[in-house]
Amino acid sequence: MMRRPTFAMLALATSGLWLPPLAAQETPPAAATAPAERTPLETRAAEVVDAINGKADPAKVFAPEFLKAVPPAQLATVYASLTAQLGAAVAVETLTPREGTRAALVIRFERGTTTGTIVLDPAQGNLIKGLLFSKFDPVAQASDTPAKVAAEISALPGVVNAWFGPLDGTAPLVSINPDKPLALGSAFKLYILAALAEDVKAGKRKWTDVVPLDQKSFPSGQLQSWPQGAPVTLHTLASLMISISDNTATDQLITTLGRDRILKAMKDSGHADPAHNTPFLTTRELFVLKASDAPRIAGYRKSDTERRAAILKELDGETRTLEEVTAAFANGPKALDIEWYASPADLAKLLAFMRRTADPKVFEIMAINPAASDGIVKNWSYVGFKGGSEPGVINLTWLLTDKAGRDWVLTIGWNNEAAAVEDTKLLGIAQRLLIMPR
Repeated sequence: MMRRPTFAMLALATSGLWLPPLAAQETPPAAATAPAERTPLETRAAEVVDAINGKADPAKVFAPEFLKAVPPAQLATVYASLTAQLGAAVAVETLTPREGTRAALVIRFERGTTTGTIVLDPAQGNLIKGLLFSKFDPVAQASDTPAKVAAEISALPGVVNAWFGPLDGTAPLVSINPDKPLALGSAFKLYILAALAEDVKAGKRKWTDVVPLDQKSFPSGQLQSWPQGAPVTLHTLASLMISISDNTATDQLITTLGRDRILKAMKDSGHADPAHNTPFLTTRELFVLKASDAPRIAGYRKSDTERRAAILKELDGETRTLEEVTAAFANGPKALDIEWYASPADLAKLLAFMRRTADPKVFEIMAINPAASDGIVKNWSYVGFKGGSEPGVINLTWLLTDKAGRDWVLTIGWNNEAAAVEDTKLLGIAQRLLIMPR
């Protein structure tokens, strides 16, 4: 449901608990400790390595409440995505502290590392009750090439598109269906950001302008829980919309700017088919519409723009609970044609348009959550990002500046009407391109 695929590179939520990573310190590798002398933390951390490699029984490593939240089959899928991109897990590289029930954890793989947090439950034999991987650091491989990565993207089930190259018109390193529009998920929010940043540069608005919070949507985000009417600056709304994909911030900006203003930015940027995104949906409208009955969904699909606008107006007076909206997506992809659409060519034109027309502060906002490892960030002078997903949809889009000052774009889209897409897998593929020597 337009969740961020990138706040944590790989995250396992256990028992409803999200655990922030601790500050890691350099310590000798835990694997150097003799097995007989290992603390419970060292023992379980080593077992995580075995579990990733399929050599440990999850029931003997993880607490029951963990496996209830993240069943073994789901764990296996996550581990398969990790090893597909990083190779086999090799060892625990650092564990800080070694004693107690909670520690920062770095696991070394054949082609990179993951960093996170591990938490034990002393009441259940020190089984693992919490595990969060918050960093994903691939290492460039001599054998990796853009063509090899492009082949992996093309082999994904469903429909894909991708483009990776400089914005100056130089031939791209990767180009897959560059003119094929796909559903964007929350990456559509870049068009809202572009309209706002253009208005700021033109002097029509200021980042410090304050608006009352009178729109509410569903998570992801935080503002849906804020008081009605709370004063919020445009900068805060834009920052939350981009960095944590806050849907309420998004709908507030759509209301403040106006749908027509955003569609104008879409048209001015060179989007090939703005009419496909008309009327311009709010996130709440998408959620409520997809949580509606089949006749309404069918009616929306076959209606013209005027009738679609009337259907959306009908939704204003309807209420839906979070549980109802969540249930609408429980069985996988749903009505992927009711979404926001753009092609890689459209998105590249949008980012070039923003470089020409947007207030420079907008690029600071795009860099708050770069969705990239430290190694990747060091590989570029600038890394800005927005992605988005719902079941069956994922888009990852970066604006990058190399050390020579040349702008690049990497955008990858993946839609599959038959099954949920693997966010972590696509992110791993994308990061290999970002860290690859050019």
